[in-house]
Amino acid sequence: MLLGRIHSIESMGLVDGPGIRTVVFLQGCRLRCRYCHNPDTWALSGEKEQLLAPAELVKKLIRFKPYYGKQGGVTFSGGEPLLQKEFLLETLKLCREAGIHTCLDTAGCGEGGYEEILNYTDLVLFDVKHYTREGYRAVTGQDPDEVLKFFAALEESGTPYWVRHVVVPHLTDGKEHLEGLEKYLSGRAQLQKVELLPYHVLGKSKYHSLGIPCPLERTEAMDPEVTAEWQERINRNLNLK
Repeated sequence: MLLGRIHSIESMGLVDGPGIRTVVFLQGCRLRCRYCHNPDTWALSGEKEQLLAPAELVKKLIRFKPYYGKQGGVTFSGGEPLLQKEFLLETLKLCREAGIHTCLDTAGCGEGGYEEILNYTDLVLFDVKHYTREGYRAVTGQDPDEVLKFFAALEESGTPYWVRHVVVPHLTDGKEHLEGLEKYLSGRAQLQKVELLPYHVLGKSKYHSLGIPCPLERTEAMDPEVTAEWQERINRNLNLK
């Protein structure tokens, strides 16, 4: 039986896509982003994970459907949901049959074969770690080759998407960096919105409890007012909502 490894389910999410959403966090991620606030989702198999078949999960989602209204639905997050692509694809198909709007919150680091998944996804929340090869390595510890393949497939698919970018002091902040991000995203046909997420320190306690060194132990939280100003500017300059 095809089973998904579920880290957790948030029933009333308000910040992971439009409207009221159920957020399904899938287990497993290959990246080691310096600012990650969910290190407990890294392992492909977690101690507290739930094993659910696609039909079981969608049955749960249907119960929440009255709360979704016209804009809400389900968001598949992680970890990296593309690492469980067979489970994800089957669940997306069942959501389409049930009339549930779907978001895919991803960094684009799967194993290829994205076309069919994108065909059954209503909106992608694309987590752009960095827009240069060197910067991507500095943030994630890996090369961006797979991400570039995903981005090409996303644009080819015609699926609308939002870009999300975490703004971290001394890592992904500052005028030069954010102007570079704006330039990188210019002219993207299906891009609907850019969300700049201010780095916060709430994840540090997870590193401590797991006995993992926190890469940004001494980094302070990003000023959300500064992030909001840049977000408004970038969306305005790109003629987005």
